[in-house]
Amino acid sequence: MNRSSVDRRVVGRVPERYAPESQLRELKREAGSLPEWCLSERQRCDLELICNGGFAPLTGFLGRADYRGVIDSMRLASGALWPIPVTLDVPQAFAETIAPGRRITLRDPEGVALAILTVTDLWEPDRREEAAGVFGTTDPAHPGVRYLLGQTHPVYVGGSVIGLAPPVHYDFKHLRLTPNDLRQRFERRSWRRIVAFQTRNPMHRAHMELTFRAAREAEANLLIHPSVGMTKPGDIDHFTRVRCYEHLVKRYPEQTTMLALLPLAMRMGGPREALWHAIIRRNHGATHLIVGRDHAGPGKRADGTPFYDPYAAQELVAEYAAEVGIEMLPFKQMVYVRERAQYAPVNEVREGETVLDISGTEFRRRLAEGLEIPDWFSFPEVVEELRRTHPPLYRRGFTVFFTGLSGSGKSTIANALMVKLLELGGRRVTLLDGDIVRRNLSSELGFSKAHRDLNIQRIGFVASEIAKHGGIALCAPIAPYAATRRAVREMVEASGGGFIEVYVATSLAVCEARDRKGLYARARAGQIKEFTGVSDPYEVPENPEIKVDTQGMTPEEAAQSLMLKLEHRGYIR
Repeated sequence: MNRSSVDRRVVGRVPERYAPESQLRELKREAGSLPEWCLSERQRCDLELICNGGFAPLTGFLGRADYRGVIDSMRLASGALWPIPVTLDVPQAFAETIAPGRRITLRDPEGVALAILTVTDLWEPDRREEAAGVFGTTDPAHPGVRYLLGQTHPVYVGGSVIGLAPPVHYDFKHLRLTPNDLRQRFERRSWRRIVAFQTRNPMHRAHMELTFRAAREAEANLLIHPSVGMTKPGDIDHFTRVRCYEHLVKRYPEQTTMLALLPLAMRMGGPREALWHAIIRRNHGATHLIVGRDHAGPGKRADGTPFYDPYAAQELVAEYAAEVGIEMLPFKQMVYVRERAQYAPVNEVREGETVLDISGTEFRRRLAEGLEIPDWFSFPEVVEELRRTHPPLYRRGFTVFFTGLSGSGKSTIANALMVKLLELGGRRVTLLDGDIVRRNLSSELGFSKAHRDLNIQRIGFVASEIAKHGGIALCAPIAPYAATRRAVREMVEASGGGFIEVYVATSLAVCEARDRKGLYARARAGQIKEFTGVSDPYEVPENPEIKVDTQGMTPEEAAQSLMLKLEHRGYIR
């Protein structure tokens, strides 16, 4: 791509989908009389970028033909390049109330009308086929696959939207710039070549060095453009990250670097997502995009192998760079060379020089254990910001989640552990026993799979709130289903709390022999339907943090072994 063709890309505006002021009052009046759908967090992110032009050429959520084209060939029905499905999923019950040609109001959780959608398509997709086509796998260890198969509703609604109001953001308003906001700022500053840097993690000195070098080599200005919508479960929250970015951006030359936030719900889709990022940054006025090794990758499979080839993202973006209208700059791995006291690309390190490096895993370990993080790795103000919201494990809240058959000893061990933790002091401890929760939070629920899942989700929500505020939650339900236990783990970890799954592996025969409440006898007699272990399955945890067998072990001994485990893992001291 020649330089002049790149330079012209920032000129002009991208089309937005917001209603003109002259129609707004009438449309808002209409919105009050239409069927309404409350958008999920991902759907709100997608709608915002549809309406502000970040997802151009999309004019709404994909219809069936566009959806099919995106999965099969990364193209819309019009032929335009688009690699990631942007869909509106709804439950079957809601889908039955609407039809093609109808209009629906899209609202946020507070009931604010954000847009009106004119329905063109309703269909039930094959979500496993979608996962295989978009992510290249149906493995639930992939967070994009797990969300698609476990959290999306069964019906997709396609149709164009007209925006009534952008979503309200109360945080970092000065950094929330739409594509046209950015284009106007670039034009005012006479920036014609702009290198965008995508990130969902805090930035350290190596990131600063590589972005600075990339901008210098491209003779361009730098746009630090982090995703602040949904990212990978377990990522550091965007509030903390943005404060870190604000510290870091002060160290760049003031007239050559800009920080802006992107409300993107990432899919962790590897090569396809990298191409998607290129299109989105083109819409925001960038002319270049830094693409890293395993860009937007979800990590590794359970067997330790990566989901994507580390260079596949760079190759795909380079292949379509001319069509997208953005130039790909490969991410160069930067390492600290002790003899030079500076960073250098790893391929420029000379023989005999000493390379210092701290991996992401090692950095997180040092942060979790309160250990020193050297100045050559990150700037002190960035480290301090991270320490404020991610203190050492022994100061964070956490959840101990017991799971096992009825009568396995979960509640007894949890009670003994609670007493030992209270004796130790330092944190408040809450026991969320299965019977207690059923009586106080879920008394209206039955024992169908849907109701059991809802009961466990309620426990997870309460546990996440306790952990978020520095307390300890001890949960002791049966929790027979692996997917629900995983959802609780993600809920707790997303709140910043630790999660320790304890499988109380008492056998069915022993549990049934104990049968203190007579439940197994009633289940065998057919008086209790869908009883775990008898007429309903129990899915054994595959990789619990701790496994306890109560045969030959007293509750106090079990609780003491858990205390040792918690100490070993750094949660208590």
